[in-house]
Amino acid sequence: MACVPSDPYIALSIINTKLRDGCGGLECECAAADINMLELVQKLKSIGYVYDAELNQFIREKN
Repeated sequence: MACVPSDPYIALSIINTKLRDGCGGLECECAAADINMLELVQKLKSIGYVYDAELNQFIREKN
């Protein structure tokens, strides 16, 4: 299993690029890159980002 980058902002940049350019949604991209989806979601939530399936990207969480 691939490791999610330790810097959450780098992880955000990488996954949003993959989502924009890749095969489909978050589940598909995580499977293709062999990334633990739960670990990634938790890491990005720690900096205030959540996955928006409609936009197919991580966006700033609305308070």
